[in-house]
Amino acid sequence: MEIKTLGVVGAGQMGSGIAQVGAACGLTVIMNDVQDAFVEKGFATIEKSLGRMAKKGKLTEQEVKEILGRIEGSTSLQDMAKADFVVEAIVENEEVKLNVFKQLDDYCKEGVILSSNTSSISITKIASATKRPENVIGMHFMNPVPVMKLVEIIKGLATSEETYQVTRTLAEKMGKVPVPANDFPGFISNRILMPMINEAVYALFEGVGSAEDIDKVMKLGMNHPMGPLALADLIGLDTCLAIMEVLHKGLGDDKYRPCPLLRKYVDAGWLGQKSGRGFYTYE
Repeated sequence: MEIKTLGVVGAGQMGSGIAQVGAACGLTVIMNDVQDAFVEKGFATIEKSLGRMAKKGKLTEQEVKEILGRIEGSTSLQDMAKADFVVEAIVENEEVKLNVFKQLDDYCKEGVILSSNTSSISITKIASATKRPENVIGMHFMNPVPVMKLVEIIKGLATSEETYQVTRTLAEKMGKVPVPANDFPGFISNRILMPMINEAVYALFEGVGSAEDIDKVMKLGMNHPMGPLALADLIGLDTCLAIMEVLHKGLGDDKYRPCPLLRKYVDAGWLGQKSGRGFYTYE
C-alpha cells in the first residue's frame, strides 16, 4: 500500500507536529480541525518549529517553504476522503474520539488505515466505532513530535498484521523508531510515566517539597532531562488527568487514583503551558 497523502485530524500541539514530520518526509498532508483559527494556529506552530530548525542549519529556507507547501488546511472531516492514511490527534476523550472515527469510517476510502494518537484509550474500543476494525491501529507519538523518536504502535483485537506493517513502515519513513505495545490502558509509556507524574503531584500536595525542588531532585538525582511537574505542564494537566482516569478505571487499582491537586488545577483551568499556568507560570 503506497501512502502519498496523510490525513491528520487535530491541529494542536500533537497534530501540528505529526503534520510537520509527515510533510518533511515528502507526504502531502491534510491538517484538519474544527475551526479555521485552530488550523491557523497549527500552521503557526509548524512555521515556528521549522524556523528554529532553519536557524540551526538543519533546513534551508527553500526546504522550509517546500514542507509548508505540502500541508493543506481543512475544517471538514469529509476532506479525509483524499487521504491514504489518517492519524487522529484530538482531545483525549473517548466519546469524542469514537464519534470522529465513526465519521472517518464513513468518509475515508475502503482499506484506508485509521490510526489514533491516543495516549491511553483502548484501540479495540476505538475500532468498534468503525466497520473496518482490521484497519484501525494506535500510533502514539511523543511530544514534541518533530524531536522525539519514539512511536508506540498498538494493535487492537481485530487489527490485521498488514495494517501493523504499513503503520510501522510509515513511522520509519517519518524518521521515527516504532515500538509495539499491547492494548492495555496507558500502553507502555503512560503506564510508567503517568503514575510517576501523579506521585510527584502527591509529593507537592502533601508538602514533601516545592515544585521546583521536586523537579530538581528528579533532574539532578535521576538524570531526567525535565522534572515531572514541568513535564506535566508541557503535556497538559487535563491530558495527564484523563490518562490517570483511564488507568484507574481500566486497571481498577487505587495506586492509579489521580491526585486531588491535579484535579483541582484542571478544574481551575490551570492546564500548564497551553493556558499560561500549571505547576509553573508561563509568559
